[in-house]
Amino acid sequence: MQKIEKNELKKIEGGVTLSGTLINSFTSLLKVLLEAGQALGSSLRRAKENQICPLR
Repeated sequence: MQKIEKNELKKIEGGVTLSGTLINSFTSLLKVLLEAGQALGSSLRRAKENQICPLR
């Protein structure tokens, strides 16, 4: 293994790439969060308006 000097450390670039898989996972996460927010909002609205289906 070679040792890298301090002045050579500044020359190292890159290392960050966005792949399609990474972007797809972020969009899937965003969809899940939005759907959970919609479900929570709907349940809170129905509870506030007293339109909850009764349990039998």
